[in-house]
Amino acid sequence: MDADFLVIGSGIAGLSYALRVARLGKVIVVTKKRDIDTATNLAQGGIAAVLSNDDSFELHEQDTLISGAGLCDLDVVRIVVGEGPERIKDLVDIGVQFVKEEKNKNHLSLGREGGHSRRRVAHAYDLTGKEIERALLEKVKATENITFYENHSVVDLLVSEKSGDGKTQKFCVGAYVLEENGAVVPYRAKITTLCTGGCGKVYLYTSNPDISTGDGIAMAFRAGAKVANMEFVQFHPTCLFHPQAKNFLISEAVRGEGAILIHKDGTRFMEKYDQRLELATRDTVARAIDKEMKERGVDCVYLDISSKDPEFIKKRFPNIYQKCLTYGIDITKEPIPVVPAAHYMCGGVLADIWGRTSIEGLFALGETACTGLHGGNRLASNSLLEAVVFSERAYQYCEKYWSIISQIRVAAVDEWKAGKAIPLEEEILINHNWDLIRRTMWNYVGIVRSTKRLELARQRMVDIAMEIEQHYRDYYVTANMVELRNIAWIALMIIHAALKRKESRGLHYIVDYPGQDERFHCWEVFCKKENGKSPWEIESCSDKGKVPELA
Repeated sequence: MDADFLVIGSGIAGLSYALRVARLGKVIVVTKKRDIDTATNLAQGGIAAVLSNDDSFELHEQDTLISGAGLCDLDVVRIVVGEGPERIKDLVDIGVQFVKEEKNKNHLSLGREGGHSRRRVAHAYDLTGKEIERALLEKVKATENITFYENHSVVDLLVSEKSGDGKTQKFCVGAYVLEENGAVVPYRAKITTLCTGGCGKVYLYTSNPDISTGDGIAMAFRAGAKVANMEFVQFHPTCLFHPQAKNFLISEAVRGEGAILIHKDGTRFMEKYDQRLELATRDTVARAIDKEMKERGVDCVYLDISSKDPEFIKKRFPNIYQKCLTYGIDITKEPIPVVPAAHYMCGGVLADIWGRTSIEGLFALGETACTGLHGGNRLASNSLLEAVVFSERAYQYCEKYWSIISQIRVAAVDEWKAGKAIPLEEEILINHNWDLIRRTMWNYVGIVRSTKRLELARQRMVDIAMEIEQHYRDYYVTANMVELRNIAWIALMIIHAALKRKESRGLHYIVDYPGQDERFHCWEVFCKKENGKSPWEIESCSDKGKVPELA
């Protein structure tokens, strides 16, 4: 299976990029579930950009930098914020139906979310991601140069090496793909782009869809790519707390429209933690809820928007209103039980301003990438913005150098070899370790951490990961096994990075080091140690005190 471009993932980053590079050559898009099974499809709030006269690039930049806890790359922030309005226009041009103001249909209706000093969030009520995914999929499936494969899981990247100037450079030539019939087939490409989303499923409680197992980050790390800032896992403050609700998010936009956080007795508590109250950044609100729950010994807190007009609530949040109603909760009359849940990975595969990683021929976009936009804590609704801005920039790079890229002759690759592997007949081998990893991460590597718990988690995760790698060698590869293997690697990376950062900053709060320390005013960049004594050895490769270069 050969193509000019292999795109792994079908969210906003992958589809936006595929549409663009299809102007240059043949594109294959693979996604491991159905086409709409993406985090994009679940995004409620919207996409942030400077779209009104009372807003400015400087204000959006400042809000992003404040949220990022001093670790944002200023150049990247300026690029993303500055190019944002044009990328919103691109989405409108392909058919995304954002809500417009009732009084002026030429202007988009803009919401406000935590950490934003202005209303700047374009939305489709509380179904923004679903609307964006719909429009992109329709366009992709109507594009002749794109071949789309559902239910195809990528097992690992295909990486070759070339020598020159006394150095050995790795370059990606595609990936091994597990097809629907169980065969593992090499898909070769001149450019391979990881758009696999985040890794929320490494935690027991998450707002993410089941596909969010960090596949792209894990594969890139195993291939030798540099990874950064994995300690910064964003926990969304308000996930619906109900025994039948699996991963339903209560959008930040609800707080943006005036909802307040209370206890069951009606007591409001955010004034104890931040003068911005419910509109503080997500790290602040999530830790506040976590602390209140632990101090009171309760299972949840409550989000109350019932003071607003019922018709406004139903119109502004139709999806949330209907979903809560199915669980017997009328949000126009009563508060919503909520808890924090793993939501977004601010770290990922280190990528430059064109989406290029440290492995030649390999790009990373969206939540899979660490571009420097988010720093230590993502500002609400900047994620969809980052995805479309970098999809365009990656395309611009490929277009500029297409005369060179198009002449690449992809090296021959080995067929997949199963060796002495046998079918896995007991799924409990996967399910048991899946549960162990997620519970260990939730209990020991969650919103509030300690060195002791992190060290215990590392010991346990190494043992679990070793067992999983043995299963990977002994049995035929399955989609479930691929995901299990990936979350094990992701867990080890998060723990490693968390132990390295001996301070509390942004989303990383560790009780042993409750304050910020300028010695750690840097990114934690690392890669898999070549020729290490064990496969779990990780090698730091960043210069302290500055945001690192790719090379």
